[in-house]
Parts: sequence; structure tokens; C-alpha cells
Amino acid sequence: MTRSDSFVNWFRSAAPYINAFRDRTFVIAFGGEVVADGKFIALTHDLNLLESLGVRLVLVHGARPQTEARLSARGVKPRYVNGTRVTDALALSCVIEAAATLGFEIEALLSMGVANSHMAGSDIRVASGNFVTARPIGVVDGVDFQHTGLVRKIDAVGIRRRLDDEEIVLLPPLGYSPTGEIFNLTVEEVATATAIALGAEKLIFLTDTPGVLNSQGQTISELTAQEAETLLKSGKPQPEDVAFYLPCAVRACRSTVPRVHLITRHVDGALIQELFTREGIGTMVMRDTHDVLRSANLEDVPGILSLIEPLEADGVLVKRNRVLLEGEIDRFSVLTHEGRIIGCVALYPLADEGAGELACLAINPDFRNLGRGDALLRHVEQQARKMGIRRLFLLSTRTGQWFAERGFVESAIDQLPQAKQELYNYQRRSKVFIKHISDNIAAKVKP
Repeated sequence: MTRSDSFVNWFRSAAPYINAFRDRTFVIAFGGEVVADGKFIALTHDLNLLESLGVRLVLVHGARPQTEARLSARGVKPRYVNGTRVTDALALSCVIEAAATLGFEIEALLSMGVANSHMAGSDIRVASGNFVTARPIGVVDGVDFQHTGLVRKIDAVGIRRRLDDEEIVLLPPLGYSPTGEIFNLTVEEVATATAIALGAEKLIFLTDTPGVLNSQGQTISELTAQEAETLLKSGKPQPEDVAFYLPCAVRACRSTVPRVHLITRHVDGALIQELFTREGIGTMVMRDTHDVLRSANLEDVPGILSLIEPLEADGVLVKRNRVLLEGEIDRFSVLTHEGRIIGCVALYPLADEGAGELACLAINPDFRNLGRGDALLRHVEQQARKMGIRRLFLLSTRTGQWFAERGFVESAIDQLPQAKQELYNYQRRSKVFIKHISDNIAAKVKP
């Protein structure tokens, strides 16, 4: 595949996400390290791209390294209890100074419109204000946290007004009380509370690590909120930032936010990779679902037939009678929702040629466009990898574009395995689509 072909295929595969994200609100949280390390300049290019695609952006920034530097310059050692800063009057003044300076720097970087750069012609407007009402943590286990606070309320109406005016909203790690006090807040709490109040489509944390890790140290591609909570309760060690952000992800998903992403801040373009590719790059935490994806059995035959018969009648699928389906039931997987079969898919391996045929992918019309088809496709790709299959192929007369958007490439008939070429139905004239799959962690459902 040429470089241009690769780009075209990627751009086509990104199209569903571009359409799905338009006019949706993303809350993106990052620590002050992103600016201190000079990484925010590259991030502005990605933020500019999202804004140009119609994504409504709320940015929440931290200021820990900048605050630490100011305290150090005054010869003061910061004090933390269980990872939370004890903010005395001097520390608060340093937080305010750091957050204000950082806010101006971020606004300046977002406002760049330098010719011959990624930001050329950009016209980004940034809004900030007293959108966060806070209260003091108070005394916990005998420790007075003084000016360290908790979010009490988010002015969602005020933020939405600014978003409606096509402005990016920038929130510092500070909150204000009705009596005029200022409180130091954590970036993760401000971001989480804001995403929940806005009913954001996504809450995104830029982390120091690749995401949530399994016992082998590999990034876990996706988790439900329940799985994430179980992992936290297991006591298995996780990187420090994940230990802070993962409970926030669970909280957000259990409320109004469908998906939360933990992605590394150290990879240029990680935000774009996570949002516009099926493979992603970090960990996505999703709302708990009542869907169950499992191997099919003979009792599932009536449910599968009810799914595929309308598609067979319409010519989308090749007809399978009950006897044939019963004989091939071990090739099928089904997706159930509260016990009802709402989707199915089949995988027919051709072990001698290292290939496998994906067939009979169907979703109940009431459950389409909700990521279920992607879940079945991801399941088949995982099955194929376990079987040593590195090349998936399918035959389609109507749905080829859907598969093309997910990495399948239209191919000639002679690219099929020999056994399948001999059975090809020239009257049906199905198009051939092939995808080479790798050993990468399985792709995740995005929109």
C-alpha cells in the first residue's frame, strides 16, 4: 500500500468519528507539566483541529510544577496528605500566581496564527471566568486542609453560553465561594465535575503513563465502569496518575459521561490517535452496559434467524437455512441485551492459508449506530488473533463502505484464499474486502 493509499484509507476510516463528534462537548484535563515541558505547543495543533471540526472544547489545566517552583523559590517545602495538598495562605498565593500566569500562557499559545504553521489562519477565542463554586475540605482525620477545597457547583449554563459563542473555555484549578474565598482544587475533580455538569460526550485525561495497565504491564484498551471499579478494589498497583484519574472515570461514567479516556501526554498526536482511530492509544472507560457478547449455542438459532432473515430477503446476506445454521453454530457469536439476541457474527477460519472469513454480521435495527457492530467486529478480530489468523476477508454487496471505514480494503477476487475463489458466486457479484490484522491490543469502540 502506498503512502497516499494509506492516508486515504485512514481519512475514510476517520469520517464516522468526524461526523459523530460535531457539536459534542469534550472536557480535556492536563497537568501543568504539559506546558512546563513545552508539549502544549504541539497539543494546540490538535485542539485547533478539533475546534475546526465543530467540537466544543473545555480545557482544565493544573499548575502543580509551577506552584512547586514558586514555593521552592521561597524556601518552602510543600505538604501533602494522601496525595492532596494542604494549602496554607502562602501556598494559596503561589497557586493563584501560578494558575494566572499559566492561564495567560495557554491563551497566548492557543491564539497563535503563525503563517506556514498548523495554526495558520486559526481564529480561536478563549473564555475563562468564575464558573466553579467551591467549598473547603475542612478537617479530615485531624488534618486541616485550610484553603484546599472541593467542587460545590459548576456554572454549566455560563459555560454553555461561551461554547455556543464558539469559544474554548479554559478552567484553572481554582474555585470561589459565595463569600469571596478562593480554594485550591485538583485538576481531576474540576474536570470530572465539569464533564458531569455539562453532560459531556467525552472526558479526557492526559497522563504521564500510557493508561491503565494489566498484570503484564500492557495498556488495557477499554474497560467498563464496573471493570474499572473492580480493578481499583483489587488493590493491583497502578501508576500514580492512573490511581487519581481512574476513580474519576468511574464516577463520570456512572453519571452523565458516556466515555472517559486516559491517554499519554508524551506522544505527539496521541489525542488524534485516540479519537480518530479504532485502535486508539490509551485506555477508554465506558458506561456499564447490559450487553453480553458470547459464543452461540443451538438455543440461539431462532434468535439468529430472526436477525438474518430480513437481510437475506433483502439480498444483503446469503441465505442460510436452519439446518445449515445449526451445523455451523460453533462459528457464531451473539450479542445479547438483557437476554435478547440483538447481534450476531461468524468467523470461518482457513487455517492452512492463515486467513479467516468474517460473515453474517447483523444488528437488530433498534440497536444500530450505537457501537454494537464495532463490538462484534472487534470480537472477531480478537478471535482471529488467538487462532493465528492474520488476514480477514469478507464478501459484501451492500455494506462494503462500513467495513472500508474500519480498515478493510476492497480487493480483487484472486486475492481470496484459493478454496474461497473456487466457491465464488459470480451471479451474486459480491465485492471482496480484506483486512490484515496485527498483534496490537484490540481496537476499541469510539463514537
